[in-house]
Amino acid sequence: MSRWLVTGAGGMLGRDLVAALERDGDTVTALTRQDLDITAEAAVRAAVRDGRPDVVVNCAAWTAVDEAELKEDEALRVNGDGAATIAAACADGGALLVHMSSDYVFGGDARRPYVETATPAPRTAYGRTKLAGEQAVLGRLPGSGYVVRAAWLYGAHGPNFVNTMIRLERERQAIDVVDDQRGQPTWTVDVAGQIIALVRSGAAAGVYHATSSAETTWFGLAQEVFRLLGADPARVSPVTSGAYPRPAPRPGYSVLGHGAWAAAGIEPIGDWRHRLRQALPALTAA
Repeated sequence: MSRWLVTGAGGMLGRDLVAALERDGDTVTALTRQDLDITAEAAVRAAVRDGRPDVVVNCAAWTAVDEAELKEDEALRVNGDGAATIAAACADGGALLVHMSSDYVFGGDARRPYVETATPAPRTAYGRTKLAGEQAVLGRLPGSGYVVRAAWLYGAHGPNFVNTMIRLERERQAIDVVDDQRGQPTWTVDVAGQIIALVRSGAAAGVYHATSSAETTWFGLAQEVFRLLGADPARVSPVTSGAYPRPAPRPGYSVLGHGAWAAAGIEPIGDWRHRLRQALPALTAA
């Protein structure tokens, strides 16, 4: 069994990843934001040196997309400089690094899924800082650094769109949901499984897209949540993004391609509808 170190272990993905690793019998050092500030170079180096992990998974991030528009330097310290610090510590310690990234590194104006090698063109401060982190990891760890991009995440251990829809189905008779943004709703349990499979496969370092298969809009996702809850999907009405203006523009198209999984001999995550159906009992019980 391998020794793993997970940063951001108190977050939605981090908690599911740690739980999966512990079920498998791996040795896991789970570090929350309170346990480790990834912008503190000495602390990061000490954590990697003392823990002697075979694999580090960086789930720590600045995720406040709108706030990053006003505080890009602060977001960059976490998403860019923090990632670089972890990569340097992994290079010194001989550990593999799996670094979590985002669909926001793309412009969101494509008409077909973004392949792993597509040229990033972020339109937001958050996207720029996440791209800086990717570049730091791949530059410092060309043979042992993995960038795993995720998008439209939901899970039992944090605020997210699906959990909000579950709550609103109980509280409101009708809701309006954006229908002009497309993406792939993805369960954090599935992302955790892809990370583990990626490391254990010995696959080549590089970029991988951990999102569900097929695609929908936020409106389509909300309707499916209502349907699975036994509620009338017609209670959900479509609106445009203009109904909910935000400081940071949301990508209109966040669909990611999965070709790298096939090259690694790993099955991609299945259809988002099937995975949502599997996830719902855990989400409603949380």
